[in-house]
Amino acid sequence: MCGRFTLSHDAQTIAQTILNPRMVKVPASFKLSAHYNIAPTQDIVAILNQEEPQLDFLRWGLIPSWAKEESIGSKMINARAETLAEKPSFKRLLHSKRCLIVADGFYEWSQEAGSKHKTPMYITLEDQEPFAFAGLWDVWKDSTGQAVRTCTIITTEPNELMQSIHNRMPVLLPREARDAWIDPRMHDEQALLHLLKPYPSSAMVARPVSRLVNDPRNDSVEVLA
Repeated sequence: MCGRFTLSHDAQTIAQTILNPRMVKVPASFKLSAHYNIAPTQDIVAILNQEEPQLDFLRWGLIPSWAKEESIGSKMINARAETLAEKPSFKRLLHSKRCLIVADGFYEWSQEAGSKHKTPMYITLEDQEPFAFAGLWDVWKDSTGQAVRTCTIITTEPNELMQSIHNRMPVLLPREARDAWIDPRMHDEQALLHLLKPYPSSAMVARPVSRLVNDPRNDSVEVLA
């Protein structure tokens, strides 16, 4: 699964690099600060599948439009790539509501040999640039009719780097796949599923970090120590 990640790059850098050479719009009202311990139920930076891509915010933890209770969101922070086309709630979103979720690193916990403790590991791209998780989003309305936009991060089987850490990893889309994923005209299910592959391990690095990351209230650069 993917349960924590970081985003410390500024909005302009993200806008210039995430779909390079295509530029992503940054709305005048968009304000972004660095976060080193992003957790479920928080607002996260995303780019929706629309004609003019722009930076936006979605709440992490998918609440399907048909959901009766808001609490379901905390249980739907991830979706398995292998079953997206089988589950009705995800199949609908795969066809119509896809997004990029922007990050520059993520955490996973590795079991220490002969111990009950787990070591938090921080995984980034080798070049330290921001990247994009493949995501799905939806709109849910609360009891007052207020629209709430939420999302989930898609996971897949681990690459060689991640195998020693965890049995799943988030889908990191390579730059050449990002445009296709958020193209609103793209509805070819098999072509979309083909994009959801493990990222090349040769382009990623992992290192242990402070156990401060275990508490989502710790959201400072010290968690990376």
